[in-house]
Amino acid sequence: MGWHAALRLDYTCDAECTRARSAHTGPLRVLKALYPEGEAICHHVLVHPPAGLVGGDRLEVEARLGAGSHALLTTPGATRWYRSQGDEATQQVRLHLGEGARLEWLPLETLAYDGARAVNDLQVTLASGAAMIGWDLLALGLPAADAPFATGHFDQRIAIDGLWLEQARIDASDRLLLDSPLGLAGQRTLATAWLAWGSDPAEARVTQAIEGARALIEPGGAFEGTFAGVTRAQPRLIVLRALAGRTEPLFHLLRAVRAAWRSAAWDLPAAEPRVWRT
Repeated sequence: MGWHAALRLDYTCDAECTRARSAHTGPLRVLKALYPEGEAICHHVLVHPPAGLVGGDRLEVEARLGAGSHALLTTPGATRWYRSQGDEATQQVRLHLGEGARLEWLPLETLAYDGARAVNDLQVTLASGAAMIGWDLLALGLPAADAPFATGHFDQRIAIDGLWLEQARIDASDRLLLDSPLGLAGQRTLATAWLAWGSDPAEARVTQAIEGARALIEPGGAFEGTFAGVTRAQPRLIVLRALAGRTEPLFHLLRAVRAAWRSAAWDLPAAEPRVWRT
């Protein structure tokens, strides 16, 4: 029998103040709302006390952001997908942004242990004027412990309604995908970041966001050892892809790109969550 947990978050904005209400079932909840940038932006840390998923487990997160609200969601540590004897473990995330809302979806890394059978499903809807910065960081196996991802699979789906749909299965037996230069090229950690708008953004902001990210991934730069590229996949969507041997350089790259995009899209400083430094 799996363990089912669900969390519902509702954000509203009143007089430039973002407030949140939450409801949960099972071991999934948020810590106290924090406002390190003032009351306009609510920082929340999502906590799953078991700290990992096994076969049959199911996590569901739903966040609804009302018009004009701004929320930042992160996690206190890695999400671990452990070996399964048969059933898949599933995480389903649904994010709905109202008019003019802003969301930063910034979970820490996902670790797929050998033998994991995982489904990670993220779906986003953006109303007019809404915008989102998000990322996903996945390690296959435990590279730092020399524990390879030798069996199992990881299914990943990211969908932003009307803009982007990506879904794939990374199977441990698919050596062509894992080792080919046209696949993961032997790297075992991969990152995706995106900046998406619900309506057409100002071209100057798009250009600044793309140039800022490309400056960070230039050969010989601060993130040597990562392989990355950034593109404007749609008029309202910028996507960054990156590969590396470990999670640490990719996490530092994602933080830098997020800071560049926050400045370009919203004229805001980085203001990183304190939990990232603990």
